[in-house]
Formats: sequence, C-alpha cells, structure tokens
Amino acid sequence: MAKARTHELPACYATTMPGLEDVAGEEIEERLGGEVKKTGPGFVVFRVPEIDASLLRLRTTEDVFLLAWGSDQLTYRAEDLDRIQRWTAQDADWNRLLQLHHAVRPKPKGKPTYHLVAQMTGEHGYRRADAGKAFARGLAGKFPASWKPVEEDAAVEFWLTIHGQRAVCGLRLSDKTMRHRTYKLEHLPASLRPTLAAAMVRLADAQPGQIVLDPMCGAGTILAEQLEAGRGKVRTWGGDLDRAALRAAGVNLRRLGQAQLARWDATRLPLADASVERIVSNPPFGKQLSSPEEIGPLYRQMLREYQRVLKPNGRAVLLVGEPAVLRDAAHQVGWQKHRELRVRVLGQPAAVTVWTRPGGSS
Repeated sequence: MAKARTHELPACYATTMPGLEDVAGEEIEERLGGEVKKTGPGFVVFRVPEIDASLLRLRTTEDVFLLAWGSDQLTYRAEDLDRIQRWTAQDADWNRLLQLHHAVRPKPKGKPTYHLVAQMTGEHGYRRADAGKAFARGLAGKFPASWKPVEEDAAVEFWLTIHGQRAVCGLRLSDKTMRHRTYKLEHLPASLRPTLAAAMVRLADAQPGQIVLDPMCGAGTILAEQLEAGRGKVRTWGGDLDRAALRAAGVNLRRLGQAQLARWDATRLPLADASVERIVSNPPFGKQLSSPEEIGPLYRQMLREYQRVLKPNGRAVLLVGEPAVLRDAAHQVGWQKHRELRVRVLGQPAAVTVWTRPGGSS
C-alpha cells in the first residue's frame, strides 16, 4: 500500500493500564514518530505518519485501534443510544478503516469473521446490552453480509467502549498477544502484568553496555521486557530466593536472550559495590508478607543493599504498594525521586517510583 500523508490517515487510540497513559504516549512519540492528541484514564488518542505493523510492536499498551469516532459528551441518558447509532452510521469511514485494517492484519483465507464488542463502566440510564444493540444498528450494511459472526478469534473486531461520559469506537488492530506476551509460558501468583513491566523498563532507560538488575525477579517478566527492549545491548541480571520462581523465570526467558539468574537474598546480594547502573524490580507488597508490619524493615534493608550495588547516578524503578514507606527508606539512603505513577495492581493501589542515587562516593 502506498504511504499516505499523516493528515490523510485516521487517528488511532490505544488502551493502557490506568496510570501508564503518559508512558505509553512517550513510547508512541519516540518509537513511531506519533503525535498524542488526547489522553484520559486508560486511553491515548494519537496520529502516526504511517499505519502499519509497527503499531503492533508497542510494549506499554494493552490494545491498539483505528479510531472510528469518539465523544466525551455522553449524557448518561437513553438519548445516548440514538447518538451512538448515528455516530457509528454517519461519522466513520468504515470502508477506509477496513482497508487499513486489512493492510495491517491481512484477511484470513475463507469467509471473513467478525465480532462486536461493547464495554461500559459507570452508571447510565441504559444497559451495556442496549449500547451494543445501538452500535450494531449503526454498523448495519457497513461490511458484507456474508461475513460470519464469531465469539473468539475474529478476523475483524468492532469495539465500542463507554466510560462515564466518554465513548470511543474503532477497529481493533492488536490481538491478545499485545497484552499477554507469547514468552509468558510459566506464571506465578501475583505475576506482574507485561505492559506494566515494559513501562518500568522504559522508565529505567538503560543504555547499551549497562547492567540492569532485578533482585526479586519472580517469573522474570521485568527481565523479559528488558531483553526485548535491549536487543542484546544491555546486560540483564536477576535473582530470587524462591527456587520455583527461578525455574519459571528460566522457562520464560529461554527464547529471548541471555540473562544471568541466581538464587539469593535481595537484602544480601553477592554483587560488588557500585556494580550495576539500573535496578528495576517489584518487591513484595505488605499484604504478601506474613505480617504487613514487616514491610518497613524489608524496604530499609533492601534499599541499603541497593544503594551499595547501584553506581553513582544510577537509577532505580520500583513498583510498590506502600510508596510512603518506600519514600522513608529512600530518603535514609539519600536517593532522589524523579517520578511517581499511580497504578492499581490486582485491584490494589500501587505506585511506580523512579529514583536516582546521587553521584559521589557511597
């Protein structure tokens, strides 16, 4: 397909884990040369110079769509249903969108399949099923009647997502492998979401030749995302006290590249002073310990050891459930905070925090 100029292409939107919108926008701008037009809780609207398979290689997004229409002026009343039907029928160039979709995701052999998805959160004067029916009425005649409806693995998915007074509608370009990575063969309870791990790796911003350490690597999700991002140019080290976790990490990392794994206690690392440039990790939340009161002593011991092995001007990116406790521990070792993103992990509030160990001697 001939390249089209940016203004001739429709906008796209990506869904994200709430709290990661800015990181996803930065990835879109830097990797794709895109321009972020709007963000909101869990979504980013953007334009790119070219719509192609590079959209599917984003790491911090859950899904990517071609935008058919969007609105932030829903009324919460039943009259929204007429608007949804009208916007779907009149405001979207479905022929153009389907053409672009097929260029990125070629149609499979045989009769094409499709699926309509309607999602809704918030209190409205109508049901999600009603919104779905209005959506379906608006799509009537927009694609061949010979297409076969299916519930899973459809060649084309039409999506309507309503959140409060905001609605977005589009064609899904990605599939489940964008959020559920193919490398994730082994899982552990409370295993980290890959898109969140990718955001943490991006915030760490390791440079070629540097060492990235995850002292509590679990099933290896952060290490896997670092291997994918570093393309062999960044050295990746990880360890855990749990033998089962190390076995899972070994399986998950096997096809991605070389990562050094070891069994150790993260508060007593067998590493030299000032030996790593980046630490990226998801230490236990208080509720994961036998007593939540243990989290303070653990964070203090952990950060004293991280301070020892981290090089001056090195960076640490930590996901924690108790950011105030971590802040106290970080201040005790003199770390400087640069960024904090509020997220939810397994339904619990958490924070991704970015720290720098100041330069100078230990």
